[in-house]
Amino acid sequence: MTISYDDFSKVDIRVGTIVSAEPYPEARKPSYKLSVDFGHAIGVKRSSAQITKYYKLEELPGRQVAAVVNFPPKQIGKFMSEVLVLGFPDAAGEVVLVAVSHPVPNGGKLF
Repeated sequence: MTISYDDFSKVDIRVGTIVSAEPYPEARKPSYKLSVDFGHAIGVKRSSAQITKYYKLEELPGRQVAAVVNFPPKQIGKFMSEVLVLGFPDAAGEVVLVAVSHPVPNGGKLF
């Protein structure tokens, strides 16, 4: 399916820095609760992420990630996820985070 640039521009993908990561033992699949700082205009948003295979809690703060910031909040168990942190599946279906190769200002929009 082909989409237009206008369709693509409706998805607001921003870069942010993980400021905290907590275990989420109540989740059905192994997950973490993340707080991600998207800069002054958007602020800190929370997300549930199934990234326990490759990432340890103590390694996540300070890491920049990409996320969709304009989906409505979604209830995931007892947790309200406000953004969708992006990743790709590896050959076994485990999530590998989308990341930037050089530090950039929080809140920068993907184009």
